[in-house]
Amino acid sequence: MSKIKNKFLELKSKNQKALIAYIVAGYPSENDTLSAIRGLVKGGADIIELGLPFSDPLADGPVIQNASYIALQKGINLSKFLNLVKKIRKETDLPLVLMTYTNLLYKQGYDRFIALAKKAGIDGFILPDMSIEESDEYLKAIRKNKADSIFLISPNTSSKRIKKIVLASSGFLYLVSVFGTTGKQQKIQQYTIDAIKNTKKLVNGKIPIGVGFGVTNPQQTKFFIQKGADAVIVGSAFLRLIEKVPPKKIESEIAKFTRSLKAATISQ
Repeated sequence: MSKIKNKFLELKSKNQKALIAYIVAGYPSENDTLSAIRGLVKGGADIIELGLPFSDPLADGPVIQNASYIALQKGINLSKFLNLVKKIRKETDLPLVLMTYTNLLYKQGYDRFIALAKKAGIDGFILPDMSIEESDEYLKAIRKNKADSIFLISPNTSSKRIKKIVLASSGFLYLVSVFGTTGKQQKIQQYTIDAIKNTKKLVNGKIPIGVGFGVTNPQQTKFFIQKGADAVIVGSAFLRLIEKVPPKKIESEIAKFTRSLKAATISQ
């Protein structure tokens, strides 16, 4: 059984939902990434999503784009990313998910890339630009290497397509909460609430549903959990925090913020 599936089962037994925390690898430096990871672990994050920067990040809003740009300027690449994952693996057994773009895997070869990442300690993969229609080779490599393929759906994905995506997904299903890119969500839209409800009905317990894009605080986290999400994914809010604090405070400030988000995933 996958590490991600085990984590969801463990949380279910404790009457908790999952907090999935996203940060960009190599931002603002490799050491700062490790400090942020330690903060996430101390604060109680359940799954950590690591972004491998790509030069054309279509799904990412300005905060993640900026962090990716800085990490690339500092020299992050696949080799350095894998070394960073190995270091993280020595410190935590939490499930690690790699979020990047299809082109990086395609260039290396799906099987080679996934095998290298899995060996370093990655458990699952999120490729926002991987379409279900073109995923055969990718899914073959995923299954061969016993990794999880986490696909995205949006509020306007048709019911027929959601069912198809569910069949190809493992770990969890990523429901994008807003139309557009990642970032700050001012107001939770009715279409997002409807999408969670509809997806829950279609999925029928086959796979956990994670809601992300624009989740920035404990109140929104709690709201999505109450509406039926099995996990809430927070990214830009962590990067904004890293941007604001001096390096020596990254670990403690991330831990504090993570704790507040995690508390919102626990049923009272």
